[in-house]
Amino acid sequence: MSAGPIRRVQRHAPASRSATTRSATTRSATTRSATTRSATTRSAATTLALAYLAGSLPFSNLAALSLAGVDLRRVGTGTVSGSGLYQVSGLGPLVLAGSLDLAKGAIGAKLAGTARPGLRAMAGGMAVAGHNWSPWLRGAGGRGLAPALGASLTFAPEAVAVLGLGLSGGRLLRQTGAGCFWAMLALFPVLAVTKGRTGLSDAAVLVAPMLVKRLLGNYLPGHPSLAVCLNRLVMDRDGP
Repeated sequence: MSAGPIRRVQRHAPASRSATTRSATTRSATTRSATTRSATTRSAATTLALAYLAGSLPFSNLAALSLAGVDLRRVGTGTVSGSGLYQVSGLGPLVLAGSLDLAKGAIGAKLAGTARPGLRAMAGGMAVAGHNWSPWLRGAGGRGLAPALGASLTFAPEAVAVLGLGLSGGRLLRQTGAGCFWAMLALFPVLAVTKGRTGLSDAAVLVAPMLVKRLLGNYLPGHPSLAVCLNRLVMDRDGP
């Protein structure tokens, strides 16, 4: 008579162990998933921070200081750019500093890798932001075109062609600011055609810091008029 209960206990024991095993497996999988998400978040934050720091390196100003003893923030418009460097140091330093500015724009995008296209584009935008508002220059900087070109090389080569055409066409017409502005706007339809909705977001993260820098300039008047704001956006200067 005692064999019956014993057999029932033997039948239920494996089920109990199986439920316990499934519960432990679920908890382990949940823990691993949370750990993976946390590591991914930290990795993305690190990539964006490194992209910003790389973009913030002021190669043009360093070259101007070392070769001509000139702080580009103190001459002309106060913009730390290749154009300012060319005026004080010539073509050779411009080519070197310009190449470094292109390279620094690509660093963050390369670190993000091809598996994370959204992060890759955001890293490009952070490089542009670092160039425009460099902590090493107390928030001063350039206009962001060179690092934007460097970042675009890694994920949207067609953007390089559009921005390059705007830059070269603007120089030919002696309206570089306007040429670059229209090229920035042209990025949206061009990348939308070649990359769809992803292309629109790519264009947005690259163009936004460049347009904001134009609007704010190197200083913001106390009460800027609409005309001043439009001139800054389109022509990249205060006057008509």
